[in-house]
Amino acid sequence: EQLRDPDYTPPLHKAIPLGIQHVLAMFVSNVTPAIIVAGAAGFGFGSNSPDFPELLYLIQMSMVFAGVATLLQTVTLGPVGAALPIVQGTSFAFLPIMIPLVAGKGVDALAALFGGVLIGGLFHALIGTFIGKIRFALPPLVTGLVVLMIGLALVRVGIQYAAGGVPAIGTPEYGSALNWSAALVVILVTLALKFFTRGLLAVSAVLVGLVAGYVYAILVGMLPLSAIAGSWENSAAFALPQPFRYGMEFSAAAIIGFCLMAFVSAIETVGDVSGITKGGAGREATDKEISGATFADGAGTAIAGIFGGLPNTSFS
Repeated sequence: EQLRDPDYTPPLHKAIPLGIQHVLAMFVSNVTPAIIVAGAAGFGFGSNSPDFPELLYLIQMSMVFAGVATLLQTVTLGPVGAALPIVQGTSFAFLPIMIPLVAGKGVDALAALFGGVLIGGLFHALIGTFIGKIRFALPPLVTGLVVLMIGLALVRVGIQYAAGGVPAIGTPEYGSALNWSAALVVILVTLALKFFTRGLLAVSAVLVGLVAGYVYAILVGMLPLSAIAGSWENSAAFALPQPFRYGMEFSAAAIIGFCLMAFVSAIETVGDVSGITKGGAGREATDKEISGATFADGAGTAIAGIFGGLPNTSFS
């Protein structure tokens, strides 16, 4: 019965591993849009572009503002947030808008991109003022199909990264038996724990599966310890997000595209909120929860756009 209460706080020894599990489970999906956008712009992995460090910044901002948006969604700030256990992350839905905007244009295209993100986020938040009144037009069949379609779109991402990752496409390593074996270890350990254990171990199956995959990758030489140490030594101990790092340009094409996709993202959020309240609490979502969740989507996206982060949405 406690789990039906969104204000229930589990003991720290359970909350911490479950929180880490959420972050690790959504990590790849959260940073992949930044990698795709940078690749389309011409400064992605394998590009040998002098602007390659900007990709690392985009990845950092993807994680930082997923966290900020998640706090807005769960802890709430006034009307912003649903006060439900909803994790926010970078949205794949906006990729068809972002890729043409930056294709082959390098870092110079990011000003128009983030101008669109900012305005699109503000428009998304505006949708929150009336989305509760049009719920009748968003039955479970509609919202469920939107969530399903986005989930199916992520299957391709999962397969690509199991095969070696987007940067490895076109190389001999892509689709190698070694890469598939690492993915198989994660899947088998996760499923075994999920179906054959109980308690915290079963709930933390994804986290344990990911750790098992990392251990396997180290043992077979896919992830040398020297590479881990080198990344640690070459990284800054602390860095702050920079507002308007790429400038801000307001393009009609970008603004219209982001505003249109905001509707799609809002429908996805309605489905996510409804699924969480129905599956977790056995009740329908309230208009206040749906409006708050939509506000959080929009506010998180607008704030991310100022600092160089991509659009946020609720993760299914």
